[in-house]
Amino acid sequence: MWGALEEVIDPEVGANIVDLGLIYDIKVDKEDKANIQMTLTMPECPLADVIVKKVEEATMTVTGIKNVEVHLVWEPRWSPEKMNDRAREEIRSRQSLV
Repeated sequence: MWGALEEVIDPEVGANIVDLGLIYDIKVDKEDKANIQMTLTMPECPLADVIVKKVEEATMTVTGIKNVEVHLVWEPRWSPEKMNDRAREEIRSRQSLV
């Protein structure tokens, strides 16, 4: 599941949502429904619907998953400290191209 979600890119930041630390929790229930708790880099993100849709689509590519529900949460609030080194490097390399 994590690998599928790594394919979802936050278009404003240019890094995947896993490396950005936007995925807080994933649980799969006995009916093979994935429940994903995630946040966004900012609550007023204009692409929230697009990102959530891509998360749903990516999750449905995982073998055995029959349904998905994405829960956007704002606590704990996202901060750059949640990013891993790969996300930091991706953002640095994009900035150097500008």
